[in-house]
Amino acid sequence: MRSKKTDVGKLCRLYPTPVSYADTPSREGVYQKFYGVYYMNYENLERRGRRRAVAVKAVTYTFLTLWGIFVLFPFYWMVLTSLKSYSAYNGEFIPQLFTLSPTLENYLQAFTAVPLADYFLNTVIFTLLTTALMLAVTVLAAFAFARLQFPGRDLVFTLFLALMMIPSELVVITNFVTITELDLRNTFTGLVLPSVTSVFYIYLLRENFAQIPDELYYAAKVDGTSDLKYLFKVMVPICKPTIITVTILKVIECWNSYVWPRLITDNEAYFLVSNGIQQIRENGFGRDNIPAMMAAVVVISAPLILLFLLFRKKIMAGVARGGMKG
Repeated sequence: MRSKKTDVGKLCRLYPTPVSYADTPSREGVYQKFYGVYYMNYENLERRGRRRAVAVKAVTYTFLTLWGIFVLFPFYWMVLTSLKSYSAYNGEFIPQLFTLSPTLENYLQAFTAVPLADYFLNTVIFTLLTTALMLAVTVLAAFAFARLQFPGRDLVFTLFLALMMIPSELVVITNFVTITELDLRNTFTGLVLPSVTSVFYIYLLRENFAQIPDELYYAAKVDGTSDLKYLFKVMVPICKPTIITVTILKVIECWNSYVWPRLITDNEAYFLVSNGIQQIRENGFGRDNIPAMMAAVVVISAPLILLFLLFRKKIMAGVARGGMKG
């Protein structure tokens, strides 16, 4: 049996004068009385802290699990429906959360009912052209606003940021009028041109370029390095995570484009996958064949999901780096 002396050695004296438990009704078990003086019982405090931490973790993980189910369930239902046959889907009086007879017939039908492969090719061409031109414009513009000195630089950059306040619907209207007057409808040029500039990406990359110490630039200029060489040999490698993030976000944006391609093209030869969904519904296997429709959506969504899963860490790192000031 432990002695009182040993027990007291594990406690920290709290009150210099004796008090009663009535003075601390809500802290019962925290204090221990020895010789008329109350001491704090750290063993009980640690035990309570561990129980509280376990409870907090349990609540947190339960909430995250429920939230994850809520977010992922629509995609699960989409994939599940795409694996059901048309007759099995229509024969379900109560929707089933699994199927015992999955089929890939809907995926085959998605590629044969309409030229979905051609829509994929158009989307890849549109995405590559738009992303490449956007990167060139964004890198050069961000470098100019971050490093070059010219009259009105800050004013021009402020005006650029003000453009972000303009509703995108207004920009679509003016772009549509311009492209129509230039007779660029139903062309890849008309699809690509309005998307090669992004004020947000310029701002994001400019903030990264501004974090690079000025001493590197001055040292490079002393060695006779040109501005473009300094940009591509020093600044671009340093800001590579953010550039990768901008590239991935632009690819996702291009792949999901719907309004602009729908306005500017009425020729199937220039349809993208997002427009192809509507075409599939109207002229493919019809509105009633939900499983085949879900198969087409899964095929179109899969590349973006894989892209995000592969590069999610780089996306988060690039965005976080863009928000830091060094």
